[in-house]
Amino acid sequence: MKTNKQLRRLALAVALLAMSSAQAEETSAPLGADVQELLQWADTHNPELAAMRYEVEAAGERIAPAGALPDPVLRVELQDFAGPGAPDGFNPLPGKGSGTKYTLMQSIPLWGKRDLRKEVATAQVDQVRGRRQAAVVDIHARIKSAYAQYYQAVGLKKLAEDILRLLNELEAVTQARYAGGLTPQQDVIRAQVEKTMLRSEIISLGTEQHHAMARLNAALGRPQLAPIAEPQTLRRVSPEKIDAAVLQEKVLHGNPLLAAQSAQVSAADANRRLVEKNRYPDVTLGIAPTQRGGSIDSWEAMVEFNIPLRFDTRRSQESEASAMLAAARERRQAVANQLAAELQESLAALDAAVKQEQLIANTLLPQAELTFRSALAGYESGKVDFATLLDAQRAIKRARQDSLKARVEQEVRISEIESRVGEEL
Repeated sequence: MKTNKQLRRLALAVALLAMSSAQAEETSAPLGADVQELLQWADTHNPELAAMRYEVEAAGERIAPAGALPDPVLRVELQDFAGPGAPDGFNPLPGKGSGTKYTLMQSIPLWGKRDLRKEVATAQVDQVRGRRQAAVVDIHARIKSAYAQYYQAVGLKKLAEDILRLLNELEAVTQARYAGGLTPQQDVIRAQVEKTMLRSEIISLGTEQHHAMARLNAALGRPQLAPIAEPQTLRRVSPEKIDAAVLQEKVLHGNPLLAAQSAQVSAADANRRLVEKNRYPDVTLGIAPTQRGGSIDSWEAMVEFNIPLRFDTRRSQESEASAMLAAARERRQAVANQLAAELQESLAALDAAVKQEQLIANTLLPQAELTFRSALAGYESGKVDFATLLDAQRAIKRARQDSLKARVEQEVRISEIESRVGEEL
């Protein structure tokens, strides 16, 4: 009679175990257990992102100087301030000798060169901004992936603890049946060995949970031992958002790394046009008053042009600029091709993980639970040995582990897709 009660308790434990994963999905996440909160924290506190934010600011400060006029030049010429013919002997003071000439000169780039320099600097700012946004997306993807691995470590450890409680019930059944002379002592020993092995696995999973938390802290830019709440759930993305054609279009228009490459193309194109403008001369204007004694008694004006006669140098510079533009365009196309291939790989892996989870939830896990109940009933009647019952219990464990890993795989693939398209799904 006592044995039958224990068997009923064991069947109830199996039913509770079957409901555990679904209940875990429905529980509300405590503060700190939400991945979005971790992403927001990283946006504000991650040192790598903070450094790149300063780099964007620094690049923005280069635009105004790029389009500004060069600094004017002041030249002071002392005439006859020393020597035998100097009227005042050696006297380098202004206004002495034959006079002091002050020349103020200002170089003025023509033909729109200043606007082109500003265009180059602006494109470089867009390039730095694109690289920073690519870094944001990459760090977000690493955080999401690390969070999923942390979720897996915590989930596997909890599953092992649930199975351990189930084994405790199973051991109690075998001891009761052994006391009644219904089973050999070997069944009790095997149950205890199975528990010992599971305890060892729980210790290893605890270590893996600690390592996963450390990896998540590293992705966040936090100290390794900073506490993180246990994750409660993973995101679900509706199938309508997983459209390959739509996502491919988003990659071309929203990927920050591709945007940075486009900005590099714009900078290279503006630089090529700027180099071509160097075929034409610039002008330098100047004015030169001459001081004699304590007053200005004459004025001069000047106009100066540079003469671009070094055609071989100019052609080499123009060829270099054209080659750099072509290289930037090819590099952008290479990045686009690579992103498209990676997107397709992630979509295929996501589809496989979704089908794997559905297969386990709809077929494999119900079959494993039914097999366990059948083995439990057979063990109660003496028709099934204890080894068969243990195998059925292990099948449930493997099915739940595979289901958890399939969910984590989906989260990892979703984060990869989001990093390609440059936005949350």
